[in-house]
Amino acid sequence: MAPHNLQLPSLAIGASASCSKLHQSQARSPGFEQSLTTLESVVMGSLDTNPAAFASFPGDVDGFQPLNADDVRSYLHKSVDFIYDYYKSVESMPVLPGVEPGYLLRLLQSAPPNSSAPFDIAIKELREAVVPGMTHWASPNFFAFFPSTNSAAAIAGELIASAMNTVGFTWQAAPAATEMEVLALDWLAQLLRLPTSFMNRTSAGRGTGGGVILGTTSEAMLVTLVAARDAALRRSGSDGVAGITRLTVYAADQTHSTFFKACRLAGFDPANIRSIPTGADTDYGLDPANLLEIMQADVEAGLVPTYICATVGTTSSNAVDPVEAIADVAKMFNAWVHVDAAYAGSACICPEFRHHLNGVERVDSISMSPHKWLLTCLDCTCLWVRDTHRLTDSLETNPEYLKNDASESGTVTDLKDMQVGVGRRFRGLKLWMVMRTYGAAKLQEHIRSDVAMARMFEDSVRADDRFEVVVPRNFALVCFRIKPHGAMKEHDGELANRELMDRLNRTGKAYLAHTVVGGKFVLRFAVGSSLQEERHVRSAWELIKKTTTEIMLGLVVAE
Repeated sequence: MAPHNLQLPSLAIGASASCSKLHQSQARSPGFEQSLTTLESVVMGSLDTNPAAFASFPGDVDGFQPLNADDVRSYLHKSVDFIYDYYKSVESMPVLPGVEPGYLLRLLQSAPPNSSAPFDIAIKELREAVVPGMTHWASPNFFAFFPSTNSAAAIAGELIASAMNTVGFTWQAAPAATEMEVLALDWLAQLLRLPTSFMNRTSAGRGTGGGVILGTTSEAMLVTLVAARDAALRRSGSDGVAGITRLTVYAADQTHSTFFKACRLAGFDPANIRSIPTGADTDYGLDPANLLEIMQADVEAGLVPTYICATVGTTSSNAVDPVEAIADVAKMFNAWVHVDAAYAGSACICPEFRHHLNGVERVDSISMSPHKWLLTCLDCTCLWVRDTHRLTDSLETNPEYLKNDASESGTVTDLKDMQVGVGRRFRGLKLWMVMRTYGAAKLQEHIRSDVAMARMFEDSVRADDRFEVVVPRNFALVCFRIKPHGAMKEHDGELANRELMDRLNRTGKAYLAHTVVGGKFVLRFAVGSSLQEERHVRSAWELIKKTTTEIMLGLVVAE
């Protein structure tokens, strides 16, 4: 595969010799304390922490001007240079830093400075103390968790939005920011081929549905759980929240842990939160027949089925719950269906992956996070609902000081009424800039390139009989492990895989995470960092093979 055409300018930082010592001293290594002490003496010696040294600012004679236009230009130019340098060199940095808890407090002042200092001092401290302690999610050698993608267009959008610093709680407070968010969500809905019932605007005018950009999937789950809760209480004739102890919610055991937290925050009785077991027979997706059986049993016990969370691309294994079949079951009980497509939703802009959302026209809400795989920096989770009134009825606030003609007219949706808080950032700008700058074709190319690299890695794993792919690869995540063989028992296999992961991560040349699927300890290899190319995937595979050989030789010697 060719390199991504949407790469950020690769970034390179002039790391000092002291920082190199920190990089080379991996976490928990015997020489760590000595290296950190050396670094501290070098860095602290170069960073003057005496407030008297920073007694004045050029231009202080005119009074404090935090938004002086010349300062803004100067600071941003220096920051852009820092970012450029960072991307140029991030590939050569250890993905995981060799630091221990509390390291930064030893390198920076423990008390806030009383006097001002040149901006260069902050940049110097950032370079010499902060960067060496970062886990580099931007590194092309980062294969852990899910990617946190980014792009030049998104960074620019975030910068401009931060400079404008709008607080868009109502349309009147930020007309362009509100309408930009609405437009960006409708654009993305079209790329995903969502039904018009989820759109803010249709060819016929204003739609019944709509969307909002939130910080995380956790927020999307929480607000839809609250809306579903209130609807179920009204439907069951409950007096206030008296009937909440009868409400039940459902999800597969592969569903993200944040769902179960959100359920508790929304007031659901933990005894009524159903985590439904999955297995290899359904590729760890939720079994609709099992779901139906459990919901029927709850009804017979006098409970009220309220909410089902279906996931497209689970965190552990990228399993896909069958959305259409789950919607069929939910309809029997009038339960709310939410689709969590945080990671894999981005892939569904490609026609070859869109079938994973089949049946979405029959669900109540869907969320996905462009900050995972669609080149839009954190934070950006898009939530669409089929009927915005079901959300706003539960979340609306209308204090006197926010009343205005536009809100009273009913022609606008104040986005504060689709989220937990009131204040909100101009998140829509970076998402719009990504789509406006790159277009659908380039975004699809980005997704397909990552999937192709993951397929290449999967083929390599399958070709080596020491390993096995534990679950089918649906997108750009490969779950694999050293498979037990010969006299090696399952427990021995787990120890070998833990050792493999630990050794890989200690090298600083790759970073992988793990999960447990079907009782097996499994390594997760997630392709998708914005700077990744084939050579990085191949290099990681070579390192995995080499390290596995060393582990196996060690086991033979031990025997």
